[in-house]
Amino acid sequence: MLAAVAEGNATRGGIANRIERKAADISHHLTVLEDAGLLLREPDAFRENRSEYRITEPLVRFYHAIMRPNWAQLERVRPGRTERIWAASQDTFFSKVAGPVFERMCRLWAEDMAYPHTFGGQSAHVLSGVVRDLAARTGHEVDVAVLDNDSPVLAIGEAKWGKRMDLGHLARLQKIAGVLQARDRRPPVLALFSGAGFAPELAVAAAASAGRIQLIGLDRLYRGS
Repeated sequence: MLAAVAEGNATRGGIANRIERKAADISHHLTVLEDAGLLLREPDAFRENRSEYRITEPLVRFYHAIMRPNWAQLERVRPGRTERIWAASQDTFFSKVAGPVFERMCRLWAEDMAYPHTFGGQSAHVLSGVVRDLAARTGHEVDVAVLDNDSPVLAIGEAKWGKRMDLGHLARLQKIAGVLQARDRRPPVLALFSGAGFAPELAVAAAASAGRIQLIGLDRLYRGS
């Protein structure tokens, strides 16, 4: 079950499908893993009846996402083999290990470290979630959703650990914001979190936005603001 979550199957149904069980059959196992502190269940910011499971320990996530699938090769020591396995695992490492850890860091920062003026109000809940776009018949994943006590969305954000963000990432958030604004009639602040920096044209757009576009790099994450 931990391997299923590490692979990206975060919902109860997704986990059950991955291990070829019924969702009702894994309730006890999920509870045991939660009680042991290995899994954390986080509610969806935009759907009351939906939640996702996260692995709490990055080393456990690393083992199941990187080491376990390559265990047979890792046991047979050959010159250069581990280097080749590691090089071939980079995309998986960034998407399944480093990425989720960084996203959680960004949510914690938005909840505990960001100043009230950053998002135009005091954040009461910071979650992730999926925004349903009925017109496009699709769902948009949101890494960071900042909500106040009355549940209106103050801000939505996207987090990328190993990728420099550009106007394409901003355009995606703007599209999601349009879907939310049609419901709440309140434009959310757009927050872009990056561990690798921001393209110059994105910095220009943020500077001209009067605070409606926030760029949060490692410097802000570690000092708060």
